[in-house]
Amino acid sequence: MALRSDWSTDFCPVRRSLDVLGDPWLLLIVRDVLHGTGRFEQLRDNLGISEAVLSRRLRAMREAGLLDTVDYVRDGRTRQRYVATEAAADLLPLLQQLALWGEKHTRLPEGGAHMGLRHESCGQETTRAETCSACGEPLRPEDMTWVKPWRAAEHRLRAAGS
Repeated sequence: MALRSDWSTDFCPVRRSLDVLGDPWLLLIVRDVLHGTGRFEQLRDNLGISEAVLSRRLRAMREAGLLDTVDYVRDGRTRQRYVATEAAADLLPLLQQLALWGEKHTRLPEGGAHMGLRHESCGQETTRAETCSACGEPLRPEDMTWVKPWRAAEHRLRAAGS
């Protein structure tokens, strides 16, 4: 993911943001890392992305300051997993707004069901991306659960660095 040199010096913040975030894989990787899917093989399998493409995206995301790595031990070996930085965690309102927009403006696939965004601090579903529509508190990754009935799953999000 090379930055567009003709965009990176532009005064428009939307254009500069798209210079970093304009690749759809990037937002899907951030989504998964915020859900706690931080190991390379987990990301590869969950996203259905080739290893080469994923490797390039992860390297670029580290260079852009969106991801860090932390060590963990598995089978007696020290390995690394990816964690969100504060810059990635700041994308939560954008990701949640995309989810809300998709719920409202795209056709639900056959057998699908509504995805809920639950604010754990108050226990209510929110219909807004940045502040809870029920209690008005700012929404942070560590306070959010994405309810995905089509997978019979609830994914509690993680704070930056965890």
